[in-house]
Amino acid sequence: MLDVCLLGTGGMMPLPRRHLTSLAVRVNGHTVLIDCGEGTQVAMKKAGVSPYPIDAICFTHYHADHISGLPGLLLDMGNSERTEPVHMYGPKGLRKIVTALTVITPQLPFEIIFHEYQNDEESFEVEGLRIKVFHVYHNVTCYGYTMELDRKGRFNADAAKELGIPLEYWHVLQNGEAVGGFTPDQVMGPERKGLKVTYTTDTRPTRSIEENAAGSDLFICEGMYGDPEKAKSARDKKHMTMQEAAHLARKAGVAEMWLTHYSPSVIDPKIYIKEVRKIFPETYICRDGRKKELDFTD
Repeated sequence: MLDVCLLGTGGMMPLPRRHLTSLAVRVNGHTVLIDCGEGTQVAMKKAGVSPYPIDAICFTHYHADHISGLPGLLLDMGNSERTEPVHMYGPKGLRKIVTALTVITPQLPFEIIFHEYQNDEESFEVEGLRIKVFHVYHNVTCYGYTMELDRKGRFNADAAKELGIPLEYWHVLQNGEAVGGFTPDQVMGPERKGLKVTYTTDTRPTRSIEENAAGSDLFICEGMYGDPEKAKSARDKKHMTMQEAAHLARKAGVAEMWLTHYSPSVIDPKIYIKEVRKIFPETYICRDGRKKELDFTD
């Protein structure tokens, strides 16, 4: 099961009812945070998301509206008496930028472990959540994220009994480990459909987004502008319109799309929803704090 919370939906600058970009994904009692715009710790409190269990903080890129909330968040995590290390992931320059930002924080009670991307595509795992990063097209180096939670096949108890496998071995085999001369393939069925979430913002539409978002249960994508007259501005600034996001969602065959990262000039994003849903019906205009619990289906 994945718990997803879109903490902030604003781009460029915070507004009274719109925090800057950040996404929290919770799995097995652990949290992965993607982006940390100014005031993210306030948005977390409003959404009821604790900073304590954050094991990984990932960045798409280093524009201020995606990282300037980091010092405040780290202070909150330190004040919650966290001592376990925090892993940070992002494009090259991560250590330098975070070190500069944390000059204003006292010594933190936990270690920060840095992971800087070296390639257009990379993969890593956080508490069983498989994360793939992929290069997108902004005016600085920027990455999108796909997160997948796999689901094991069914355990065949009848087969285990026929093979005479002791009960105390069953759990070990379910965890994919051989034991007592028995192997998981003897009692486990094929892997079942897992869960997939893709997040991308601050980019033009790219093939890399379409390919990596393919089949996602949830696709979270920027919709910087909704007015067709802003299409040129989106191209010039390397952003995406809501209509372009909808075309991407349709091509990628996702189940549902949440729009986010609205320009401050977009006062009410909902006025564009009718037109956008003509392209991709399962589009949702999001506000700060939107949540969804994704669970496995039979």
